Amino acid sequence: MTARPFPDGLVRTQRAWNATYQALAACRPADNTRLRRRLLRLSVHLYWHPYLVSRPAARPALRAAANMSAAGRHAG
Repeated sequence: MTARPFPDGLVRTQRAWNATYQALAACRPADNTRLRRRLLRLSVHLYWHPYLVSRPAARPALRAAANMSAAGRHAG
């Protein structure tokens, strides 16, 4: 059995960041401030997460893992 390369909470945070970014891109003027603040909080959490602080090159792989995880949830 292989270990997951990223902590579950970190992948969930990246998925939340992706969803928030997509919602902000959808241009809902009433939600813009709330979404921008949420995106900022999630960005700070991702940037300073202990796992990523020690492995900055892992950020693209985290994005890919979050996308694959989200695609798997929608397919099943």
